[in-house]
Amino acid sequence: MAAHRKPRQRSAGGNTVRTAATIALAGAATATGFDGTGYAEPSLTPAQVKAKVDKLYQEAEVATEKYNGAKEKAEGAEGRLRALRDEAARKTDKLNSARDALGSMAAAQYRDGGLDPALQLALSGDPDRYLEGAEFVERAGTRQAASVASVRGQLREIEQLRGAAHIELASLRSRQAELKRHKKTVTGKLDAARRLLAQLPTEERTGDVERASRSAGSGARDGLTSAGTVPAPNSRAAAAVSYASSKLGSPYVWGATGPDAFDCSGLMQAAYRSAGISLPRTTYAQIDTGRRVARSELLPGDLVFFYSAISHVGIYIGNGQMIHAPNPSAPVRVAPIDEMPFAGATRVV
Repeated sequence: MAAHRKPRQRSAGGNTVRTAATIALAGAATATGFDGTGYAEPSLTPAQVKAKVDKLYQEAEVATEKYNGAKEKAEGAEGRLRALRDEAARKTDKLNSARDALGSMAAAQYRDGGLDPALQLALSGDPDRYLEGAEFVERAGTRQAASVASVRGQLREIEQLRGAAHIELASLRSRQAELKRHKKTVTGKLDAARRLLAQLPTEERTGDVERASRSAGSGARDGLTSAGTVPAPNSRAAAAVSYASSKLGSPYVWGATGPDAFDCSGLMQAAYRSAGISLPRTTYAQIDTGRRVARSELLPGDLVFFYSAISHVGIYIGNGQMIHAPNPSAPVRVAPIDEMPFAGATRVV
């Protein structure tokens, strides 16, 4: 007869403990952000949310400038690679022509080389003509040696070009990987900022956008009016300020250089391009353009830089005001240079 076991009774308390532990772990996962964000904090006040968002935007801008720098270097490597490949193709065509000429010369000598020269002279009906021909053959031999040496030289040049192209290709791939890393960082920061903003009541979010739009509208015009009392030092600086003024209200898009959207350094590059001056792509390169000026010496057209990482830039327009592309939450607008930690300034022209 089979033994009958008494069913084990489940502890109601144990089940409750396990359930509570599961809920607690789930809550901890949400609060700490197992997905890598860590921003699902329901107790944050609107002011705290905005502070965190501002920090994320600033971190995203640091990554954006690194992305811009890597992109500029990748484009340079791509251009050099293209030039090397074009030059190699031209030299290969020239080499092929030289090889064809050598082949024709060799074939002709093979056809004409069956008789001993002395016998050819003896049998020739016109010895003088033959002697002229013999002298030509000697000269042709000299030319053939030179042609062979030229082909060898061209082969070496092509191999050198291929080696240089290989190095540029490796550089390009490295820059492309760097671009991918910086892009991931930027999008991660911006996504985290959007998730944080989603915690705010609708009126808080829309209120910020409306205030930013007003600042780029009538408020920006007021700023330009008051700043316009300070003359630019020259026509090119004035042209750059004018271009930036014409872009008030344009959206901020990271990595953009216009004409309809900009990031901070992209706006500066476009503004001075309109004045016939080429600026580097990144904030940390732009600050080394022209000459440094003290804050007390600022004039319209000067580039003003912010944060210790030199991650933000605007164009000074006078009376403590600048035009800049702030971040994804606000369009190109006029703002006081005191609203961010000042890092330095440079006069381009």
